[in-house]
Amino acid sequence: MKQTLLAATLVLTLAACKSEKGLEKESQITKETKMEVSIKEKTLAVLKSIETGDPQGVSYINAANYKQHNLAVADGLDGFGALLALAPEDGFKENTVRAFEDGDYGFTQTEYDFFGPKIGFDVFRFENGKVVEHWDNLIEKAAANPSGHTQTDGTTSITDLDKTESNKTLVSNFVNDILVHGQMDQISNYFNGDNYIQHNPNIADGLSGLGQALEGMAKQGITMEFDTVHKVLGQGNFVLTISEGTFAGQPTSYYDLFRVEDGKIAEHWDVMETIAPEADRKNTNGKFNYPK
Repeated sequence: MKQTLLAATLVLTLAACKSEKGLEKESQITKETKMEVSIKEKTLAVLKSIETGDPQGVSYINAANYKQHNLAVADGLDGFGALLALAPEDGFKENTVRAFEDGDYGFTQTEYDFFGPKIGFDVFRFENGKVVEHWDNLIEKAAANPSGHTQTDGTTSITDLDKTESNKTLVSNFVNDILVHGQMDQISNYFNGDNYIQHNPNIADGLSGLGQALEGMAKQGITMEFDTVHKVLGQGNFVLTISEGTFAGQPTSYYDLFRVEDGKIAEHWDVMETIAPEADRKNTNGKFNYPK
């Protein structure tokens, strides 16, 4: 499998050297096919190719213009290929639990066997039907939380597509008001009482569970701070926020997925990742650089 996928990346890299005329002709031939495949479907195919080596999935990546924001991976398709070369003989494994699209972005929540069991969020930006940028957050898989929820269980049904923008506004306001600015007197505006399903492995359900967890961290001298919300993506009742801050004094990337129900936040999944220092980074694209 590893050899198949590496061969696919090589083919795509060579394909990037075609003349502009050749690319234009190819675009005309495949235009109809591309229109039939959604950004969500392409995102799923790219991720599954990590496991299966399917060249079709890799073909959705722009071989000539692919910017990598995972700081542990070198830039471009060559960096992607170098990462795949490190896979064990039986390859990496992936199981995408939730997948969404918002404009030019596809984003997912995935269970990985990727140098060990992990949970991750991935974001892909598309131009002209191909992936040109990738961001992600990964964390080690953990046991169920005090309320018995895992990091990925819960509903996967996407509903309320007509409420996507209002739900994005609600969640964006929550993260900014409560997590960034600490306006705790406003928190009741965002929840239906104490009804709140929590998937963070260290926190129980409800606002009461969140309060107990924060109190416990404070007693240990651990602080969790959100400084900047860099991106808000959504589809229907699901909204993903990507934020920057610190946890226990370490620079941290926060990916938080919320499910909204009847205008209130009803469920939450997240991945926190410590941001690598500059000396350890394999690319200089930044963890949070999004096009304006």
